[in-house]
Amino acid sequence: MPHIEKTAPGGFCWAELATSDQNAAKTFYSALFGWEVFDSPMGPDELYTMFSLGGRNTGAAYTLRPDMKAAGVPPHWMLYMNVASTDESTEKIKAAGGQVFMGPFDVMTYGRMSAVADPTGAAFCIWQDREHTGFGITGEPGTFCWADLRTRDVDAASKFYTDVFGWGLVKDGRAETGMPAYLHIQNGETMIGGIPPAEHLPPGVPPHWGLYFYVADCAASTEKATALGATIKMGPMNIPGVGDMCLLADPQGAFFTLFTPEKK
Repeated sequence: MPHIEKTAPGGFCWAELATSDQNAAKTFYSALFGWEVFDSPMGPDELYTMFSLGGRNTGAAYTLRPDMKAAGVPPHWMLYMNVASTDESTEKIKAAGGQVFMGPFDVMTYGRMSAVADPTGAAFCIWQDREHTGFGITGEPGTFCWADLRTRDVDAASKFYTDVFGWGLVKDGRAETGMPAYLHIQNGETMIGGIPPAEHLPPGVPPHWGLYFYVADCAASTEKATALGATIKMGPMNIPGVGDMCLLADPQGAFFTLFTPEKK
């Protein structure tokens, strides 16, 4: 299995599920992806669930806090970006027009983080790793593989992330035809995600980061997910030259995408 020892600054380093039913979520994702589950105390009557494959971390889950529920926050997957300094990056985010919800603060001895949003409203977290470096495995079925930023203001988002993380944004071939382009996010030499055209975000849906999980057979995994209680939101569909994908909501309502790349 391809191991990750440390994510480069600017890369996606962690995925965390906030859910309304933690036990049900553990059952669903362990059955769908083969994830192993390890719970540890997070406070009075609270547990933090670590997911893993072959002993390597793939993500985590916790129960939505009462204040989050009161604010109407739905179950969701949250994406983390690695930074060299949470304090410095938090200041960059403020200067670039982003919003800081919480932080910077230490998470015991594991790392230092802030919870933030870009100027268009898409929320994410930044993480300066110490003992917890984040994802420990990639390239295996059941692992995080990509993320899309879905927003109505692609230009504002592009400037923000370029200023904060130094990302390169590469237009796909549609730009040559005059059509709105999909922007590939390049962190250093690595393509890590993308920004679809603004019209891909349906009316009424707030800007957000959408997570993709790699599976060996998108159709088979979609069928398995729905049998486990997930709901199909879009797909399954094939994108020529890219692969097969399906957007789903888990039984508690958190969105995620299954993805099988096209064989070359």
